[in-house]
Amino acid sequence: MGHPERPRVVVAGLGDTGLLIATRLARTCDVVGISTRPALVSGQELGMRLSEPWRWRRTYFVPFDRLRGLDRVRTVHGRVTAVDLDGRTVHLERADGTVGTEPYDVLVVATGASNGFWRHDRVEGIEEIEAGLATPAARLAAASTVAVVGGGATGVSVADNLARRGVVEVHLFHPGELPLPGYHPKVRQWAAGVLRTDGVHVHPDHRAEVPDGFAGDRLTTGPVTWSTGQDPFAADCTLWGLGRVRPHSGFLPATVLDDDGFVRVDQYLRVPGHPEVLAVGDVAATDPNRSSARNWGWRVATVNARVAANGGNGRLRRFRAPHHRWGSVFGLQENGLVVVQPGGGRFRFPRAAAEALLYRLFVTGYLYRGIRSAAPGGRP
Repeated sequence: MGHPERPRVVVAGLGDTGLLIATRLARTCDVVGISTRPALVSGQELGMRLSEPWRWRRTYFVPFDRLRGLDRVRTVHGRVTAVDLDGRTVHLERADGTVGTEPYDVLVVATGASNGFWRHDRVEGIEEIEAGLATPAARLAAASTVAVVGGGATGVSVADNLARRGVVEVHLFHPGELPLPGYHPKVRQWAAGVLRTDGVHVHPDHRAEVPDGFAGDRLTTGPVTWSTGQDPFAADCTLWGLGRVRPHSGFLPATVLDDDGFVRVDQYLRVPGHPEVLAVGDVAATDPNRSSARNWGWRVATVNARVAANGGNGRLRRFRAPHHRWGSVFGLQENGLVVVQPGGGRFRFPRAAAEALLYRLFVTGYLYRGIRSAAPGGRP
């Protein structure tokens, strides 16, 4: 196991959540981070990623060697293949095809979930990541009409950001009367108004007929048909935001998973029967919205992982999920950044303040612990 004074912590997954946990635990623990990619590739702000990829990359696509907070973390590029919970050992396959094991005193599972083409668990290098970012953005940029199927935060963000460019006709189709299920009714009404103001053609009460086996993991070009009886709709390009989330948990024993494959956790984000194993983020079955990917879940997991590393000595922190979703729906725009609240309220950061305070100081400085500049002519 780890050094007697430095417990060994393995963090499986170095996405938005795992990265933050690993960098904090590295102050007092020997931390090993296992990632299918050698870079942070955030699942956030898909609308900006597809409409303004050059701006999105500055904050949300960062090779690990540029993240100062990872200097004390040993990163392994590969995939976790199995976990021996009794033996406290992680089995993995590295990106070069070799296999290995990593013992742990504490294991943090932050492997996320697949959702569309923008969130997956394929092992990739920088060049594959680059291609995966560029190809869908280029296809959408070349389209004259775009259909977005799905009224969740992903579909709403993509539709609105594409429409704001003013160069493509965007149609958003969603079940029910209003978009954004899971958000406060006031937020849903407001978002519907914003979409129409920004030029999105909104089509409520449309439920798509999804081909068998299709997970929405690629852009399509054929007509979309509807189980709700409307005429088929054809666009140059269709993006599917179906919300069919698949947890990346196949390496864990079925005994610690719920019926949908998400990791069962208690109020402290610990796996029942294994207080030295925590799960957080989209892979963890915390609440109906699995909201520990937000709501400061990473801070709860960090505190409680540290308690576990100290042999259970210390005060545990509870994770509390709000009743409604919250956060930025549309992302940073010319008129600022609007953040909606669980209770239905919202507030706006002016653009200059959002860029200076939120992105540079909070995200880059506080969350990421600083980002080194890229070499001249190098990758982002």
